[in-house]
Amino acid sequence: MAQGEAVIDIDRSPDDVWALLRGFGTINEWMPGIDSCTVEGDVRTIGTMGIEIKEQLRELDDAARRTSYSVIESPMGNLESHLATISVAAEGAGSRVTWAVEVSPDELLGLFLPIYEGSVVELKKRLEA
Repeated sequence: MAQGEAVIDIDRSPDDVWALLRGFGTINEWMPGIDSCTVEGDVRTIGTMGIEIKEQLRELDDAARRTSYSVIESPMGNLESHLATISVAAEGAGSRVTWAVEVSPDELLGLFLPIYEGSVVELKKRLEA
């Protein structure tokens, strides 16, 4: 299983950042490339680039400002396992956002990690605007 993480510091309070990131059904409001998001129970369906991906919420911890989810259905026929965790921590007067991923097979890390790296950069731009 391959692991990686995208990390960025944001000049906003952890509570402000978490208020945006904690919404499992609102990822389309801040993540680039997500055209739609619907939630049924603990599963969200995101629409992106003409495809649908289903992700299941694994954890939502407001006290720790951490959420985890797994891709459970996608067009990637070779995806064996996926777990992503987004966390927000205090960093100086602002926040540090970490989007960690564990994925198998290992070669899929090269697909997921650049998406998460680009997303945290866009998140920073949005929250500091």
